[in-house]
Amino acid sequence: MKIQKEIDFILAVDALKNVQRRNYNADDSRRENTAEHSWQIVILAQILFPYAKNRADIDLLRVIRMLSIHDLVEIEAGDTFLFDEKAMVGKFEREKQSAQNIFGILDEPLRSEFFNLWLEFEEEKTPDAIFACAIDRMIPFILNSYTSGKSWTEAGVTENQVRNMLENAITRASDEMGEAFEFLMAKNLETDKIVKS
Repeated sequence: MKIQKEIDFILAVDALKNVQRRNYNADDSRRENTAEHSWQIVILAQILFPYAKNRADIDLLRVIRMLSIHDLVEIEAGDTFLFDEKAMVGKFEREKQSAQNIFGILDEPLRSEFFNLWLEFEEEKTPDAIFACAIDRMIPFILNSYTSGKSWTEAGVTENQVRNMLENAITRASDEMGEAFEFLMAKNLETDKIVKS
């Protein structure tokens, strides 16, 4: 059958539904899975695109493609909590190997297209990748801000950690997203969701 590799790939990536994240869903009832996160960032990218800096230089379809595939590496590498410094060591290498394995199911040119989109996202140098990365960082921040912040409080996440990992990624993509970050950061500090530092 001509599309067998594509079917094999879509069946393989179904496993993303089983990858649990540290973040809780919007009603605080359970941890979300990575497939849910991927769906949500694709939606957020579309609704926040009007606020992106350098909009004329951003290809929204490329951003959506990037966001839809960048977490597929978690099928093999698992979800690495952004604020777990020990787990972050070697993350890129683990995820790169996973990307080669998962995208390797496909034939060219799609295999290389997906791998290159994943790598572009990781490097955060192009306007598309900068915006995509900001969206990816913004969703967990919003969810923690509008819930009890369990994933932060369970890990004792500090203000410095949040600022170091999120602030620049968000503010360089959008002034309005940066304003939202500062507003929500103040709210999170007032409610002790984040340890003041």
